[in-house]
Amino acid sequence: MADPIRTEPIGSVDDASGLVPSELGFMCGIEVHQQLATGKLHSRQPGVLYDVTIDTVPEQWNRFHRRLRAARGEGGAIDIAARFETRRNRSFVYVQSPNSGLIELDEQPPLPHDGEAVSIALTVSALLNAKPVSLLQTMRKTVVDGSNTSGFQRTSLVSVDGVLQTETGPVGVDVLCLEEDSARKLDTISTGDGEQVLYNLDRLGLPLIEIATAPDVLTPEHAKETSMALGRCLRQTRKVRRGLGSIRQDLNVSLACGDRVEIKGCQDLSWIPRIIRLEMARQLHFYRLANELRTQLSLPLLPPDRRSDEAPLEQQVSQAVEKHLPLALNDVSECFTSCDSKMVQTGLKQGSIMLALPLPGLAGKFGQKTSDKEGAQMPRLGRELAGAAKLAGVKGVFHSDELPAYGIEAEHVKAVRNLLDLGVDDGFILCLAPLWQAELALESVLTRARLAWHRIPQEVRNVVIKKGAPDDGTTTPMRPLPGGARMYPETDVPVFALSDERWQQTLQSIPMTDDQRAERMSEYEVSNDQASQLLARELDDIFVEYASQLPHKGWASVVLENDTANPELCADVMAVKEAGFITRESMNEIIEHFKDMTPSSEEIAEYGEAHGFKPADEGDLGAVIESIVAERADFVKERGMGAMGPLMGVVMQAVGAADGKVVSALLREAIQKISE
Repeated sequence: MADPIRTEPIGSVDDASGLVPSELGFMCGIEVHQQLATGKLHSRQPGVLYDVTIDTVPEQWNRFHRRLRAARGEGGAIDIAARFETRRNRSFVYVQSPNSGLIELDEQPPLPHDGEAVSIALTVSALLNAKPVSLLQTMRKTVVDGSNTSGFQRTSLVSVDGVLQTETGPVGVDVLCLEEDSARKLDTISTGDGEQVLYNLDRLGLPLIEIATAPDVLTPEHAKETSMALGRCLRQTRKVRRGLGSIRQDLNVSLACGDRVEIKGCQDLSWIPRIIRLEMARQLHFYRLANELRTQLSLPLLPPDRRSDEAPLEQQVSQAVEKHLPLALNDVSECFTSCDSKMVQTGLKQGSIMLALPLPGLAGKFGQKTSDKEGAQMPRLGRELAGAAKLAGVKGVFHSDELPAYGIEAEHVKAVRNLLDLGVDDGFILCLAPLWQAELALESVLTRARLAWHRIPQEVRNVVIKKGAPDDGTTTPMRPLPGGARMYPETDVPVFALSDERWQQTLQSIPMTDDQRAERMSEYEVSNDQASQLLARELDDIFVEYASQLPHKGWASVVLENDTANPELCADVMAVKEAGFITRESMNEIIEHFKDMTPSSEEIAEYGEAHGFKPADEGDLGAVIESIVAERADFVKERGMGAMGPLMGVVMQAVGAADGKVVSALLREAIQKISE
């Protein structure tokens, strides 16, 4: 382990891009969660996702109402994150999609692992040179946010101690797990006694590969590079899902003067460096704020490296801060009877109260909303306190540094200060909500306010999202960072032994690399664009399987135009076309017609003839073309081969079903005769 950093961290919080990771004790690891293109992990239900929103859910889909509570972990303790979620007083509604049954509803024991999902996880382990475990022991990971009907997520350790090669250098892979995906959130509704969250069960149980790297990422830019390399490795299997939401990256970031924070919601890889740098600035800001606050209370300063922290000393500081900031909630609704704010008046009429939390000595420390040099919000305590309150389900809180504002006038601020008997250096937080919710929100605010005298808390944070994309790359708190207490053995899924023979088979069937696939495509007579598209859309295996029987360029076009159709059907239709029984132009329509069938070549040809798709006789076709060209002889002599385009449309209209390639060749020949 490196020696602790003993000098004060250097850098400006308003210039995140100017912070130097190596000088700040920067550490970063990445967790990737990739959906597999298989059925569900423990239920044998199909892995189908339904494109529905809360407004378009079919009425015939059943709905189930639940409340969840935290279970004790293997050591007998309740995990801190699970305990926090339980206090939020939320209820859940689950929409049962067609691919969810009793297992997804937690009303039937799970089945053993999906065999194909296990094979894919082993393949990725081999690609990362990881060491497989001898026994696949499924564990339950406590999840109480409602995204799992059971209150836990099933996860199985598959391999450890791998390595990912990147251009900047190797990155260790600590673990590779196979786990269930969670349900998809459809909506959140506020009710009088807590939030109600609605989930769609279509995604619940889809197999995920989770890869967690060691903290070997050297810079924010290296984090992006590492994420891209992990994505390439996973796609090399050709067994993973593609598209938005199919792969999710979590970032574990810390500075020496801060602590580990897990950032979720990093789907756009181009944003990763920015997100990390803003987190660096946030940790630096709150380290400096903590020492500023400690100075005010004549408390020992935090050292610049958390490895130098002394637990007894931090406990003494915690006790002093707790005494300085007691829990003292006050109903100040009477101060707002004359407030013109529509939001305040509506809330009070609906039975909410305005609850106040005095925070002595924090006036001026909450901060005002300002932007850094690149337009992102600067870190400030007020935003962290608001984030803590929102976890209780309220829309937000008011703090004294930003008032008067939002329709709250100076007279109301003065009335609150007088009622709470505050001095000029004292701040306060206001929360407008039902009593139980306001109390929970302000208790959460107080807990976070007390932490301002310490290093940033270890927690899970979410990237700020706006209209489907990161707004500015800053983050908001989600929940405390979970600990080991959230894991305990799954007794309903039998232990699965990974034999050496199974591992050797995996090693002998490593999938081709991207370079090897590109080299293979170079052996076929296709255009560079066709080859690139086949590789990018992962259609090259389908192309190669039938390429020996069909013209390469034509077959490539058919595959690209019918990428979701049955490849065997596409090949059969093209073979019938090559035999001269149908036209090239009719192929896509015929493939669409037979998409759910397995027709013979004769049936394809008969369908083509019955629907006018049989090519015209070449002799008759030549006569028709020569006649059309002769009628327009002056035009042809004037334009030469430039007449090809205009006459092609005239000919195709006249002959009806005909092979465009044949028509083009005959037309070219007829034009050349007249031009001579």
